[in-house]
Amino acid sequence: MSRVSIAQPDVTLTLDLEGVIRGASLSEAMTGEELASWIGRPWAETVGEVGVDRVKAMVADAGAAGVSAFHQLTQRFPSGLELPMEYATIRLGGGAGLVAVGKNLRAVAELQSRLLAAQQAREQDYWKLREIETRSRLLFDASSEAVLLVRADTLRVLEANPAAIRSLGIAPGWDVLREVAPRDRDAVQAMLMRARRMGRVPGIMVRLGTETVPWTVRATLMAAEPAPIFLLQFAPAGLVAHGPPAEAVQLDELIEQMPDAFLVLDRDGVIRRANRAFLDLAQVGAAARVIGERLDRWLTRPGANAVVLLGQVQQHGSVRLFATGLTGEMGTEAEVEISALLGAGAAAESIAMILRDVSRRLSPQAPAEDPLRLALADVAAQLGRRPLPVLVRDTSALIERHCIEAALHLANGRRTAAAELLGLSRQSLYMKLARYGMDGEGEAGREDAAPGASD
Repeated sequence: MSRVSIAQPDVTLTLDLEGVIRGASLSEAMTGEELASWIGRPWAETVGEVGVDRVKAMVADAGAAGVSAFHQLTQRFPSGLELPMEYATIRLGGGAGLVAVGKNLRAVAELQSRLLAAQQAREQDYWKLREIETRSRLLFDASSEAVLLVRADTLRVLEANPAAIRSLGIAPGWDVLREVAPRDRDAVQAMLMRARRMGRVPGIMVRLGTETVPWTVRATLMAAEPAPIFLLQFAPAGLVAHGPPAEAVQLDELIEQMPDAFLVLDRDGVIRRANRAFLDLAQVGAAARVIGERLDRWLTRPGANAVVLLGQVQQHGSVRLFATGLTGEMGTEAEVEISALLGAGAAAESIAMILRDVSRRLSPQAPAEDPLRLALADVAAQLGRRPLPVLVRDTSALIERHCIEAALHLANGRRTAAAELLGLSRQSLYMKLARYGMDGEGEAGREDAAPGASD
């Protein structure tokens, strides 16, 4: 026969219908307390002040419904001991009275206390780890040695410190093997394979970039989630023989001291170099916060954003006096003129760009004379008079029309080129021109061939 264990209450009280104690017993876990002095006393007199109302409620509920809900209270024993208890009261048949059964919550309270202590310890460990991570990040950014963190499975750059971005011209997201000269790629792959087995390997000499500048690179394998990473440390192969020429150093200093903002980007619009003037214009404190970011983070004006600018540069090779607005990290907008040049030869994948802040030479009335801003102001004036969906629809139509006009202006009226700038098919552009009444000769500029024909 199997045995069934029944959990016994720690305190059992027999009560009359008024809540007066007629009998009391304790479990074996609570021996040593004499409860004879409780007999004949109201149960409410043996609990803490907070529990008086709860005792009265349990007695009333059990008398009316036969059983009460569980309530927690502090039970005061004759010896002076006070324990947290959880009680429920049950009515006996007929006029036999009530039974109150209580469970000692000291073990639960201890568990809760331990849990709280564990949570506090875990939080302290978390902040210690954050402090260590912050220190590591500061050392990583402040290091004069070029350092890359490369994902081991894809060999793509996860992070690059400012020295690596400045010296190597490598930004996060790039394939590190593509930056190595073809003749040295097998040696780099062999070094990384040894690093997988041994954890750390001596350095080898490799050549980077189109200029095949020699560097000494060391690899260390580090555990990380979801995949291990390589820590690659780069140092010039020869400080004297292979150091940068004096002319290059002077040119770098001149670019850094230029009063106008200067950028070097790749064809995707990712910033590879920025001088101090651009950092001030973008309201950023350190170059590491802009290197690897896309230019469209700051150039967002409809019809004159970074996508339009880069499209013009790649189509024509250069752009002069491209007028737009640059929004800084603090929300301040500056009117800028941009001149950009697509590189050639070894620099064919790079775009050099100069941004000049022209806000001071624009009259204070100039922003108010912008047709788009005037039209948007008219829409905003209708707030409260027209439903919000109608206002949103009108605003979207105004911006769309403005972007089409700007694209046609940049494309000298050629609709096919304007459609490419807008990311639309030519047929879609014709439909939008007809919708806004811009399909006439006066508004659309020089006509292309009929839809479906080649330009």
